[in-house]
Amino acid sequence: MNEEINIEAFLLCDAATDQQGKLNVLGAFDTIWAKKLPAVHPACSVATRVRFPKDEGGSHSVKINIIDEDGKSIGPKLEGNINVHIRDDVNSTATNIVLNIQGLKFEKYGQYRVDLAIDNEIMGSLPIHVIEIPNQTNL
Repeated sequence: MNEEINIEAFLLCDAATDQQGKLNVLGAFDTIWAKKLPAVHPACSVATRVRFPKDEGGSHSVKINIIDEDGKSIGPKLEGNINVHIRDDVNSTATNIVLNIQGLKFEKYGQYRVDLAIDNEIMGSLPIHVIEIPNQTNL
């Protein structure tokens, strides 16, 4: 059976941790409500759990890119390498990747996305909606 790399979880959330192979996620979301621009989200995390089949052991490049409607990168450059070790007695392994982001700034309202690339191939994409909070007036 020819297995491929499988994304088991890919979330934008308030916080995430990896503790001895367990992915812990708090507050997954896709919408940011803002009163004014630029909107700054103080802290969030991108949490990913990727399953690698036996023949995909070794080094893999991972890139996370946050992109606006015009295709421009707006977030920090998040890239690196992971070394996947698969034990002899199993046919796959899951690897958790947690990226913490501080002070993520959105210059305009609209649609954004978070792309996940492994070995330069886009494996997943998450929408982010930045929406203006409607003006609330007391009548």
